[in-house]
Amino acid sequence: MIEIAESKRLPQLYEKQNSQSLRALRAAAFIRSIGCSNRLAGIFIAPERLPVVVAGRAKPLNRSEDVIRGYAQALKLVHAEASTLEVTTDFVRGLHEVVLRGAADAGERKLGKNELPDVRRVEPQSLTQQAISDTESGDTVEELCALYREELKGREVHALLAVAALMLDFLCIRPFREGNGRISRLLVLASLYRQGYEVGRYVSLERLFEASREQYVEALRRSSEGWHEGKHDPIPWLNYFFSVLQRAYLEFERRATEPRSNRFKKIPLVEAAIDSLPYEFTFSELERTCPGASRETISRAVRQLRKNGALLCIRRGSAVSWQKAGDLILGVQRS
Repeated sequence: MIEIAESKRLPQLYEKQNSQSLRALRAAAFIRSIGCSNRLAGIFIAPERLPVVVAGRAKPLNRSEDVIRGYAQALKLVHAEASTLEVTTDFVRGLHEVVLRGAADAGERKLGKNELPDVRRVEPQSLTQQAISDTESGDTVEELCALYREELKGREVHALLAVAALMLDFLCIRPFREGNGRISRLLVLASLYRQGYEVGRYVSLERLFEASREQYVEALRRSSEGWHEGKHDPIPWLNYFFSVLQRAYLEFERRATEPRSNRFKKIPLVEAAIDSLPYEFTFSELERTCPGASRETISRAVRQLRKNGALLCIRRGSAVSWQKAGDLILGVQRS
């Protein structure tokens, strides 16, 4: 945690020195965050559709695309207004209403009981054996938000500890019928930004969660046991959460210091497109997903990822194809 606190000001310092390169990192992180957070929730979209739907250049074709556009709007809100946002029940409900726009219960707490975890899902619907009831969840979220603000105001705990605990507690409460994981990730970004930890603007924390999703779910599971009795152990979750933040700052520093000419400033966007493609993909599919990048830029990104061990060439020639090697994306191992 000390190393993270020491890295807190890095984005602001590099932004002053090399704002053009960092704009490309911000654009790539924004797209990645939307795709990864929704994939964790089991919501998928065709890779070539993601940027156009997010940008509003095409109408959603189905419910998944509509939800993804809603998530993009909520993320824009967090990015634009984080310095003034307060963690309140109204803010939490507002995020849910934007993300699940059009749903009958958007912005409303759940009306039924929580279900036990379904291990077949990417992201469990519930993390505890005993669920908060529908009549209690609203009051519990209000109490959680008030306690979080009180801890920060009184400086009783370090801000990073408070943010990490906020996410764990929110997921144990699970106040909504659906969307709890996505709302928790937006809530964490807003809270981190408000405290000056803005690395998520440049390196997608959601991508790091997805890239280590087994660890992500296991840490939440272990730290949620006994939560309702006040006997849970937050250490597994804290260790995992801080490791993700530390990796994000290390990746940011590496990318911010890479020499990058204007000709190759779109490489982060190409890498973000590769994240959204299936496990195996062709070069032609990648080109269709990156209409704004030249073939040279796309080839350079692929070569770099291959050099890092993140991609394997499985077919050469006119139908050249690639495979994400061992579930590695940009050097981040899914374990």
